[in-house]
Parts: sequence; C-alpha cells; structure tokens
Amino acid sequence: MSASFRNFLITRIILTIPMVLILMTMVFFIMRILPGDPVRSQLGPRVSEQQANEIRERLGLNRPLAVQYVEFLWDTFTLDFGNALTLGERPIREELSEKLPATVELAVPSMILTAIFGIWLGAYAAEKRKTPQDYGARLFSIAIYSVPVFVLGLIFQIIFAVRFPILPLAGRIDTLLLVNFESPTNFYVLDSIITGNWAALKSCSLHLVLPTLTLGLALSGVYIRLTRVNMIEILQSDFIIAGRARGLPERRLVYRHALRNTFIPILTLIGLQFALLLAGAVLTETTFSWPGLGRYLITRIQLRDYTAVQSTMAVFALMVAIITLAMDVLYGFIDPRIRY
Repeated sequence: MSASFRNFLITRIILTIPMVLILMTMVFFIMRILPGDPVRSQLGPRVSEQQANEIRERLGLNRPLAVQYVEFLWDTFTLDFGNALTLGERPIREELSEKLPATVELAVPSMILTAIFGIWLGAYAAEKRKTPQDYGARLFSIAIYSVPVFVLGLIFQIIFAVRFPILPLAGRIDTLLLVNFESPTNFYVLDSIITGNWAALKSCSLHLVLPTLTLGLALSGVYIRLTRVNMIEILQSDFIIAGRARGLPERRLVYRHALRNTFIPILTLIGLQFALLLAGAVLTETTFSWPGLGRYLITRIQLRDYTAVQSTMAVFALMVAIITLAMDVLYGFIDPRIRY
C-alpha cells in the first residue's frame, strides 16, 4: 500500500466518524419530534397513566433529552437496542439478525446482476452508437426503468411460477425444509453450504431467482443510460483517438480503457443504490413475501413499535456510512488522482 493511498484511507475513515454522528443525531431527533406519544400509540387510550409511566421509565423516555441521546448513541454502537414493544417484547437485535441477512442475501446478487448487465449493455450501446443495437438498448433502458418494480415482479410470478411453474412463487425456502433447517448465521445459502444441506441450497437458490431477476432488471435501466453517456464522452477523448491511431483493437479500447474511466460516476450510483437495497427493497420484499429488513420496518411502523423503528433506522444509517466509506476507498483505488 502506497503512502498516498494509506493517507487517503485514514482521512476517509476519520471523516466517516462525524458523518455517522450526524446520521445518528438525525435519527434520534426525527423520532422525538414526530407527533404523538409512542407509548399510548402502541398500547391505546385505555392504558392507565401509571402503566404508561412505567413503560416510559423502562424505555428511558422520561429522562432528560441529553441523557437519552447519549444512551441512544451507546446502545447503537454496542448493538444493544433493547426489546420491541410488540411480539412479546422480543429483543430487537434478534429480529434484526434475522431480517438483515435476508435483505443482504437478496441485495448482493441483485446488485451484481444490475451492475454487470447494465454496464455491459451501456458500453455495448456506446460502441454501436447510432445503430439499431444502440436504439434497442436505449429503448430497453427506458422501458425497464418505467415499469414499477412490483409490476415486474408480478409479471415474472405469473409467467414463471403460475403459467409455467418452474420457480417458487414467494418466500426464502420451502416450508417443509425449513422445519429441520439449521441456520446459525441466517444466511440461508451460506448455511446450506456449511451444513451440507444440498436440498436446502437448491431451494434457497430457486427462491432467489425471481426477486433477484426483478430487482436486477428494474435497476439496470439507469446504469445502461449512465454508462452509455459517459462512454460516448470518453470515446471522444484524445487518448482513445491516439489508441485508434496506433491500431489498437476497438473492443480493447472500449471495454478495457474507456470503460475504466467511466467507473467513478457508476460507482457512485452503485453505492447509493446498494445502500437503498440494504435499507430494504420494500416493494420487492412485499411482492415475494421476502422476510427482509424493509418489510420488517413497514410492519413495525404499522404496529407503531417505537423502539423497533428507531433501532432499524439507526442500522440503516450505519449501513449508509459503511457503504459510503467503501465507495470512497474504491474511488481512490480506481482513480489515483482522487488520493491527492
């Protein structure tokens, strides 16, 4: 690791700390300025004032705001979120440890499919500029971006799960396999491989196909257009013209030299969209009954579970900060000029 890259990395890590504090502060105060009493909203108007005060004391809501803020920061960084108000006051950390792996397991392959397909088709459209292939790629990007993700998911369900029942309709794994399924990490695909449960691995993989295809294609439209626009600009640069004058193959110029120089804006978009996916692809998770973090948050909001909503929002903020830091590091790796 060079000295410039090491200094760049240390600087980005240091700058991440105040960003995390700002995000945590926003989550804390937004939850407190929302109208309504979270205790009475959850328990209803019939609860006695004594019972409501006991719950407020247990949640720490009757303490000074500064004390609540410090405790909130400490609980967030130690991942001790307390118990939910609903579902028998189950520890929130246990619920998030089940829902977050499900979202990650869906988001990662979806993002890989989106990036590979969208970037490749965008580069291909730029290479074939003003040809039928280019017009077809642009038309596809507009069409796929215009279709709501839940509509696309329903179309895939009708075709591949109802009309031609070759893929599961919804869920993460077959119900019969889930009874004796060992999942220490809650990453079903990984746990299936670790435990050697090949029937579960097949089931998990098949259940991933439709939601991954839905999310991957739905998000690819913007990558196609972004890659194409940046590639066309790069292909008119002096170093590409010089490469053509030296007789370098066009495909090498396009997919090796020009494509790398378009990655900075593409990486920015990947980081933002991946953070949003980890925050929960709510429509996709709802369409496919996927027990992920986004669906969990919507359920807790509907139940007015104050502690669960606050804790989930804090986890979202931490994930955004971590992904932003990772994108900054990748920027410096791809383009050394950013390190200075």
